[in-house]
Amino acid sequence: MNTHLAKKFISIDRDFIWHPYTQMKDFEHKDPLFVERGEGVFLYDVYGKAYYDTISSWWCIVHGHNHPHIKEAITRQINILDQVHFAGTTHEPAIRVAELLREFVPKRLSRIFFSDNGSTAVEVALKMAVQYWHHAGFSEKNTFVSLEYGYHGDTIGAMSLGGVPQFKGPFDALTFDSIRLPAPYCYRCPMGQEKGECDIDCLNPLEDILKEKRDQIAGIILEPLLMGAGGMLVYPETYLKRLEALIKDKEIFLIFDEVATGFARTGEMFAFMKAGVIPDFLCISKGLTGGILPLGATLTTEDVFNSFYAEYIEGKTFYHGHTFTANPLSTAAARASLELFKLNPIVESVKAKELILQNSVKAFMDFPFVGDIRGIGMVWAFELVKDKETKTPFPTEFRAGWKVYQEGLKHGLILRPLGDVTYLFLPQCITKRQIEDCLQRLWTTFEACKKTFSS
Repeated sequence: MNTHLAKKFISIDRDFIWHPYTQMKDFEHKDPLFVERGEGVFLYDVYGKAYYDTISSWWCIVHGHNHPHIKEAITRQINILDQVHFAGTTHEPAIRVAELLREFVPKRLSRIFFSDNGSTAVEVALKMAVQYWHHAGFSEKNTFVSLEYGYHGDTIGAMSLGGVPQFKGPFDALTFDSIRLPAPYCYRCPMGQEKGECDIDCLNPLEDILKEKRDQIAGIILEPLLMGAGGMLVYPETYLKRLEALIKDKEIFLIFDEVATGFARTGEMFAFMKAGVIPDFLCISKGLTGGILPLGATLTTEDVFNSFYAEYIEGKTFYHGHTFTANPLSTAAARASLELFKLNPIVESVKAKELILQNSVKAFMDFPFVGDIRGIGMVWAFELVKDKETKTPFPTEFRAGWKVYQEGLKHGLILRPLGDVTYLFLPQCITKRQIEDCLQRLWTTFEACKKTFSS
């Protein structure tokens, strides 16, 4: 695209478009990254410059951009059926992807409810859980337990369970109350313990909560092993095992939000598999279609499904749905993505790449502003601090993460931060050589920022 046309489009964008999670004033005199095309792990701007898609286009790209197998499936489907409502109607792509998805999850999760995205997948789980207990005669069980720093989406129900203050603060009046547990934020342990030396003490408050409010709790929701938007917080598998033990036989649903962690991102097809803890509800999206088209799904048990299965007059229908539920194009893309998991050893390759990343990122602790490095699978985060000895953060107005992002663009990296947490959320398809190149560019970026941060 020529420069004149690019500038014209940017002007139109500036005049009419309001971007998500973006302070638009930041771009009053600065142009946003104008992406024209994608291929594999790269995005290309309108001037032809290549960037590693180091955050997988908001944590969803799995097999790379423009994967031929997924493109072929979408093209084939669009010539047959593009959209149809899913209420009392079905179609082949949805049936086939449901059948295929069953091969990747425990048999216990036998029922699949499709929706549009991660937020709706979570909303479905919440509503199903509450209605289940209503059918069982326990209408008082309508409260949920969630984690500080947790994130489950931007719709009202999902946001009510989120623990990232800046995401939900202005909307508190709209949300319902939930019970909060301290997050397993190992670098800044809420229980005052040292990283790696505790006995999962941050779950201790749950014991008292269960004693006092067990009869009010419908379920507990959390992101297993990796809390994304809260700062890429990685915690041990023993947390999930102890949680499972605490709620066993308590008649409380366990809801895992694997919207970001699913599809081999952590080194197993789903993160919960690393701990061997099977939930009652599994919420998935993002990588379900390989990151190509929007689609969400909520998986649950026969027990939950059967509690809704009744004569119409009994009033047990699950009244929830979306216009594009199980859209034929999206489900065709999801089927193609899952086929790639069957054809290629993606999970095994992620485990090998995790070791490369784990060994390579250690050197970044030499930077005076890197306070903590944490990671799992293809996700590695660097918490930036003003003083690493005291863990003192940078002042909010300094915007250290934003400065790293701007510098990273110069070196072909898209490092959109979470506050002052810079992170890599790499596509599963990235090669060893590309990982090494990314890390070298990140090092160069940090070297440039070191001069800025110290001045």
